[in-house]
Amino acid sequence: MKIIIPMAGIGKRMRPHTLTIPKPLIPLAGKPIVERIINILIESLDREIDEIAFVIGDFSEEIQQRVADLGNKFNIKTSIYRQSSPLGTAHAVLAAEPSLKGEVIVAFADTLFFSQFNLKNIDADGIIWTCEVPNPKDYGVVKLDDDGCVTEFLRNLLILLAIKLLLGYIILEMLKY
Repeated sequence: MKIIIPMAGIGKRMRPHTLTIPKPLIPLAGKPIVERIINILIESLDREIDEIAFVIGDFSEEIQQRVADLGNKFNIKTSIYRQSSPLGTAHAVLAAEPSLKGEVIVAFADTLFFSQFNLKNIDADGIIWTCEVPNPKDYGVVKLDDDGCVTEFLRNLLILLAIKLLLGYIILEMLKY
């Protein structure tokens, strides 16, 4: 399984902290947020991780090295891709196209939560973790049908009815059509 970590955003809501360091590298209890996310995935997934692919923005060489060091710290193959413009999550994931083979988990680098990822006996091409929030205006949201299947990704506040927040993990079986 591969982990794709989009982290090219500029982190406007966390300014002034993100003026000098990307949001995922901000320390939380002594470790960068993204390192904690990788730890959670390694400890809780029932599969071996064979690659971590980071999608970064226009970051300095020092930041690029810190990102590379993170992957190497876990003794897992590390790839770094650039997202030239912040055009959304799908665009960021597509920037890592060479790594999009087989099972892939997309882990948002600024969303920290704990889960036991039991992926056995799941008959689906993808899984998206969601949760309800009182005020979804600053989040990516999904609309679900009665069976819990995603029917829409929403951004327009006028249509945010019966929605769930898109949490920090998406698991996909990459298919080539």
